[in-house]
Amino acid sequence: MITFDSLTLKAWTEENSEFLTGARIQKIQQPTRREFVFSIRKAGETRKFYININPQLHHLCFMNKENEERRMIEIPKKPPMFCMLLRKYLENSVISKINQPPYERILEFYIETYNELSEKIYLCLAIELMGKHSNVILYNYDTNIILGCAHNIGAEKSSVREMAGTLPYVYPPKQHKTDILTYNGEIDFDTMDFYWISKSFANQIKASTLSEIKNFVNLHGISPAISEDYREFSLFGKLLAKPLYQSSVNEMIDNYFTHYQEKDKYQTLKIHLKTFTCQKIKKLKSSLKKLEEQLIREENSDKYRLFGDLVMANLYNNKDFSPSIEVFDYENNKNITIELDNTKTLKENANKFYKLYNKGKTSKQKLGEMREILTENLCYCEQVLYSIECAANVKDLFEIKSEIMPQEGVKPDKHKAVEPEKINIEGFTVFIGKNNRQNDYIISKLAKDEDIWFHTKDCAGSHVLLKGENPPDKIILECAKLAKQHSSAPTSSKIGVIYTKRKYLRKPPKANLGYVTYKNEKEIVID
Repeated sequence: MITFDSLTLKAWTEENSEFLTGARIQKIQQPTRREFVFSIRKAGETRKFYININPQLHHLCFMNKENEERRMIEIPKKPPMFCMLLRKYLENSVISKINQPPYERILEFYIETYNELSEKIYLCLAIELMGKHSNVILYNYDTNIILGCAHNIGAEKSSVREMAGTLPYVYPPKQHKTDILTYNGEIDFDTMDFYWISKSFANQIKASTLSEIKNFVNLHGISPAISEDYREFSLFGKLLAKPLYQSSVNEMIDNYFTHYQEKDKYQTLKIHLKTFTCQKIKKLKSSLKKLEEQLIREENSDKYRLFGDLVMANLYNNKDFSPSIEVFDYENNKNITIELDNTKTLKENANKFYKLYNKGKTSKQKLGEMREILTENLCYCEQVLYSIECAANVKDLFEIKSEIMPQEGVKPDKHKAVEPEKINIEGFTVFIGKNNRQNDYIISKLAKDEDIWFHTKDCAGSHVLLKGENPPDKIILECAKLAKQHSSAPTSSKIGVIYTKRKYLRKPPKANLGYVTYKNEKEIVID
């Protein structure tokens, strides 16, 4: 991956300055502390201007609809303070001009707007794309005083350039580089630094002459492209080994960084969801272990019924208020000694034993119900963990997130189609669920009574649905193989796959998403 440099910003600015100049900022959103989305309108056209100040992924562009979806942007219900500040000053304002300071990775929006007294004021929004120092700053152009910024920078972080509200805005310290456009000597990129030429671009133009390099910097003959493996992009496609040419500089930036954002979000979200689910599994296993230990202790409560019966059977052979009595245990055919409370009568002791027995009996019943719930939840979490492992893209992970972390994830759109995998086997349609939401959709929406449902026995896996009546055994076997393949044990030998008709499935009330009970099932063992 290569980073967004000053020459790329120069090319993008020249390409889009006509649209931006005189355009109106309609809406401002801040999905995360490092992302901003501006809806900008001009001449009946609205574009979404995207800013990312992530240290590794810093860039700006106009997003197309497809890449906006791929970025999986989530707008928080409560906007951050800086977003509210931007809305206060910039929404419905007009961009009078845009500018890139010489050699800098900074884009400036100069904006005309009005203050609380309806007086015209001039503001500047500076978008700084400088790796870990990337920032978005709003300042008053007349006074040069900062109104707010995405990241405040105190003296402890930078003694050269503090950044916070009420402080003056200053440009970054100048770099002591050579201007390639006025240079006429020998070029050695290993020992020399030039304005406009980043390390990645220097690697692309090592074989070029000084005249050709000056043409590149002057943006002559632009042909934006991304390498076939998406490792790099270039404003000049001929510099790449296998270029995928783009229609514009903006499209190149949008497509290239969307690819890496999607990849980064996929890895980050997958780790987050796995950690969350594994912690739940660990807690459930711990709770089950404690519950099993408690159940073992409660098993001993049966002896209290026997003690009560034996005491009652020997009321007239022993004295009240005795510390213990010796009686014949007719169930186990031997004499035993029963310890008693010597402050109570024999009858009171017998009643005490019956109470302990009834308490243990009730406790066992409740513990048994709790064990059933915990076991069901554990199976559900293991199914979720399998779905996370199998998720092929960010969209799949967000479906899982909306299921298990609804307070953090995007609420599922009821009108948006769920897309389980669909394949055709010799004319028969087969659906495979990639997560619990899709599994539930297959059973509740796609399946009809005579369709056949498949699932691996005793292990997590996808719901597989075979559509159509009276399929031959060959097709049933293929579907069973698919169920094993899409399970947590795809490489294990002799895995049982159960199957039955949809009409024999039942979803219990308040059951976890995707959970069903079944009857009249058959089993195929897949080796």
